[in-house]
Amino acid sequence: MRHSGGARVTRRALLGSAAAAGLAAAGCSSTPEKPAAPASPDPQTVLLTSLIAGKEELVSLYGRAVAAQPARAAALEPFRRRHAAHLQALRALLPAGGGAGTFPASSTPPPSSSAPPPQSPSAASVETLRDAERRAASARPAQMATASPALSQLLASIGACEAVHVVALGRVRD
Repeated sequence: MRHSGGARVTRRALLGSAAAAGLAAAGCSSTPEKPAAPASPDPQTVLLTSLIAGKEELVSLYGRAVAAQPARAAALEPFRRRHAAHLQALRALLPAGGGAGTFPASSTPPPSSSAPPPQSPSAASVETLRDAERRAASARPAQMATASPALSQLLASIGACEAVHVVALGRVRD
């Protein structure tokens, strides 16, 4: 088939032009596309990650208190163990790849070769522990307001335990 007076377009040339046009339309343009915005994090995962970090800090705080006051180790260890159990329960609710903290749930704080004096900035007194427990327990109702039902139940139990710790620590003297 011939066209009158014009150049003949072969099928191969037509297909090549179509392919080049398709590539240009598919992203080979001179203006780069903006990358897709990352999905916002799941609020429950954010809350769990925050709760885990708080529990890690409490477990660490008890470790520092025991190091500063070895004579109180027997009295303080049950409190630390309960916080480690809370930490394990919170981690169990964290979805895979949710960004858990770094404190191992079952380990004890590393023993120190020499206990720092009580006035050391890293040392924690019983009063410091009571204040930390009081703050943690008082934060639980607001956290429960945004938590899932399962997490709310766990937070209620944890908050009750922390409130009892405040009272019980009043019997432990520095």
